[in-house]
Amino acid sequence: MEAEYIVDISGYVKHLPIVEIGVGVNVAFLNLHGDVELTEHCAKKLAMLAKHADVVITAESKGLQLAHCLARNLGNSRYVVARKALKQYMKDGIFVTVKSITTQAVQTLYISKDDANYISGKRVIIVDDVISTGNSLDALESIIEKANGVVVQRLFVLAEGDAQKRTDIEFLAKIPLF
Repeated sequence: MEAEYIVDISGYVKHLPIVEIGVGVNVAFLNLHGDVELTEHCAKKLAMLAKHADVVITAESKGLQLAHCLARNLGNSRYVVARKALKQYMKDGIFVTVKSITTQAVQTLYISKDDANYISGKRVIIVDDVISTGNSLDALESIIEKANGVVVQRLFVLAEGDAQKRTDIEFLAKIPLF
């Protein structure tokens, strides 16, 4: 039987498989991709925590559907996704590099010039599925700063390990590192 961690995400009990992501590092893996019910639940709960903001932003890819649902619940008609690959229409945009705990190599996050212009001067909520080291959060904050936006809140479904001790974030549940 596969090892798992059971977590209560604001009233939604989820069995998360424990997976190895590096030598001696295991995580309880949350996958929102394809899980409509869980994604909708989390977005509704995060919307209840949300302050007034003009823009919701996330990093590709596991936060995509969460950002979509959160933006809809907040009445925002648009949200921004920091992409992990440079597209032709993004050549004049903003980019930053990041090393995430769940990714083996350094990555670059990109937003288009249009998205940067959309963020400029606006209040922004950062949303993602899990925060662990905070490196992805730092990258998103850097993008928002370069685009002249203002971060007003940082929302996550789960805070992993030491991230749950942070006072600058809000989250629905805690999980340990294994």
